[in-house]
Amino acid sequence: MGDIDQKSTISDNSFAGKAIVSFPAESLILKEGDVNPDMFKIIQGKAEMYVGYGTDKEVLLGIVGPGTCFGELGLLLKAPSIYTVIAYSDVYAIRVTEDRMGNFIQENHSSALQIMKNMAHTMAIMQHQIMALSDEINSYTKKDEDSFEDMKKELLQSLYNPNGLGMRGKMYFMGSQGGDKK
Repeated sequence: MGDIDQKSTISDNSFAGKAIVSFPAESLILKEGDVNPDMFKIIQGKAEMYVGYGTDKEVLLGIVGPGTCFGELGLLLKAPSIYTVIAYSDVYAIRVTEDRMGNFIQENHSSALQIMKNMAHTMAIMQHQIMALSDEINSYTKKDEDSFEDMKKELLQSLYNPNGLGMRGKMYFMGSQGGDKK
């Protein structure tokens, strides 16, 4: 659908009575970490989705266009956004509030399915990241456990070594006087 056809889409009667909002190119639509209680469905234009926007860890997740919904965590959970959305071109979108959610689902069955798929995909990614983090933590913990076990073995060997300082020497070394002097 070309730009001329898309412009006529906005004035189409199918969007009458809906909360249509517009965002000029390069404007901030949604900011990572902010709680925005609205969800948006793009009806015209394109937007960029980022994680870590404006930082040295910035990652472009993708460029989305008509039919794409975003901001569902804010609407459904009142949770902070997990990404930033910037208008790539002029964007026109349906703004979905909690009050309008019922009508939105009735009129946009495929969008409701897309929202559920996006959330399921996000959960799968998070599960993968949690498993990777858990593996990394376990590798560090294993190193610490190995080091601790080595120290414990060394201590036990020195305690029971008949030629070493034994318990009396270790206690003296640890700050005790090593028991009674005879």
